[in-house]
Amino acid sequence: MSGTMQVDLKTTGPGRCLVVVSGELDLVTATDARQALKAAVDQHRSVVVDLGQVTFCDCTGLSALLAAARAARGRGVELRLRAVPHFLARILRLTGTHGAFSIEPAPPVHSTPGER
Repeated sequence: MSGTMQVDLKTTGPGRCLVVVSGELDLVTATDARQALKAAVDQHRSVVVDLGQVTFCDCTGLSALLAAARAARGRGVELRLRAVPHFLARILRLTGTHGAFSIEPAPPVHSTPGER
């Protein structure tokens, strides 16, 4: 894997896994991400992709995510995105690709008194 991105796959139950992607999802790292996501889809019936630690995503990174969504649909695998960063949610909306994914809603932000 590239030094600017890491993909960790954790089995979370029978036929289920969590794929945590961190770092930059771009031209340099998209092939690794695509292979890791394909392996997850090939081996599990339910895949959650946590993107909360992604710091950058270009069109090749988006393409890797879309390829995983297509592969999941083709195999009858449930694929959901979790913790989608604001910048990536905006890219999905602007490109009209947000409908290709099941996206878990962001958890509510709680603040303590005195925080802004």
